[in-house]
Amino acid sequence: MNKAPFSRSLGDRSMFSGDLPHVAFLRSLLNPTVILATLAACLAIYRVKVDGHYLMLAVLTFFVSSQLFERIDLFQLRPQQLIVRAMRDILFAWPLTVGIIAFLIWATHYDRIFDAPAIVTWFVITPIPLVLAHLLAHGVLRVWARSPAHHRRVVMIGASELSLRLAETISSDPLLGVHIRGFFDDRHPRRLPNLGKYRVNGTIDDAAQFVRDNNINLVFVSLPMVAQPRVINLLNELRDTTASIYFVPDVFAFDLIQARFDEIDGMPVVAVCETPYSGVNALLKRWFDIVVTLCGLAVIWPLLLATAIAVKVTSPGPVIFKQRRYGLDGREITVWKFRSMRVTEDGAVVKQATRNDSRITPLGAFLRKSSIDELPQLFNVLAGSMSLVGPRPHAVAHNEQFRGLISGYMLRHKVQPGITGWAQVNGYRGETETIEKMRARVEHDLYYLRNWTLSLDLWIIVKTFLVLFRDKNAY
Repeated sequence: MNKAPFSRSLGDRSMFSGDLPHVAFLRSLLNPTVILATLAACLAIYRVKVDGHYLMLAVLTFFVSSQLFERIDLFQLRPQQLIVRAMRDILFAWPLTVGIIAFLIWATHYDRIFDAPAIVTWFVITPIPLVLAHLLAHGVLRVWARSPAHHRRVVMIGASELSLRLAETISSDPLLGVHIRGFFDDRHPRRLPNLGKYRVNGTIDDAAQFVRDNNINLVFVSLPMVAQPRVINLLNELRDTTASIYFVPDVFAFDLIQARFDEIDGMPVVAVCETPYSGVNALLKRWFDIVVTLCGLAVIWPLLLATAIAVKVTSPGPVIFKQRRYGLDGREITVWKFRSMRVTEDGAVVKQATRNDSRITPLGAFLRKSSIDELPQLFNVLAGSMSLVGPRPHAVAHNEQFRGLISGYMLRHKVQPGITGWAQVNGYRGETETIEKMRARVEHDLYYLRNWTLSLDLWIIVKTFLVLFRDKNAY
């Protein structure tokens, strides 16, 4: 699986586009501005008189949309990725914004004040101008960035796989306006990696003079930690230039999970393994789980009742099967399922279900195939021990078996386990009879941790329904 970029690192194109004022402005204000402009247009079309109530609605909308659209950074994307991601992310964030605004309007009884046709029209059509605005902004910025006057000249100190990867990343996006002027390294050319189209301009001692003579804007220092004295000398020499200087720590040697820079009482620290649910993200994730779960239970409670009765009358034993599994931070939780087997194993040894397993009841086979047996876990979600989306929890016995065989296995527990997950919608549902299959499942789980967003959660839920009855691994 591909590793996600280091959050707020030099490998993240948004960092360099973000220090351009026009890009920073568009990233933070484009979505709320378009949303409010669409509201104003709808009010004008319906000839609604704007008073203090609508101004309050505008302020509320600006605040809510700013928060919910904050993680949507479409300016990192190349043109071929833009339309699909824009539709996916906007079609997730806008309905959530609408839901919050509609609830507040209803709770404060302002639904009697606002013009219903104008507000409904605004709710329905806003995603269209949002997508178009992003396409237009991308086009304008890319034309702007192609101008030689806006190019930024860059040199790389230290020729390594990391610095080469960084050069390829930042030079591939015309939005950044970056021109790589070369590398500097002390080693013999035979000891250097293949730099392809880039050249070595000299040794590290030559770098400061080259920066001065060529009006270099950005210098990236990618030297090993053991070269600290050389780095200090180089930084002292570069003080006589106007170039911006970035140090590129080689943290990519680690298996990064939500890595980011942080600060503790003024001291810089680097997180290399952290949960994606921190700060506001934790609240958004929890609210998303609760709202969607309650809506789901309101719809499917007759199915839950009918299934419980069917399990009880078709085979002896309890309706609900409870099993100990590992949850967040490796803490033990109890997961609930409709019983689908004649046994209720939860000991030191738990045998996975296999094809044509004699332990599975006739009704249980259907419940497992359709995943109806998992529905009681919605109550685990409400209790907070599970999430709708996340790595599937394994029996404690299986955890103890695989944690010693698969590197990074326990990192799955940096988040709450889920009813469905990225591995399950990519073909790794059901029995994992080989270590290779379990390793692939774990890799997909770690990919989810590195790339988590609420829109990814929504996509996994949608994809779960798409693959549910086509999955041949469920039995």
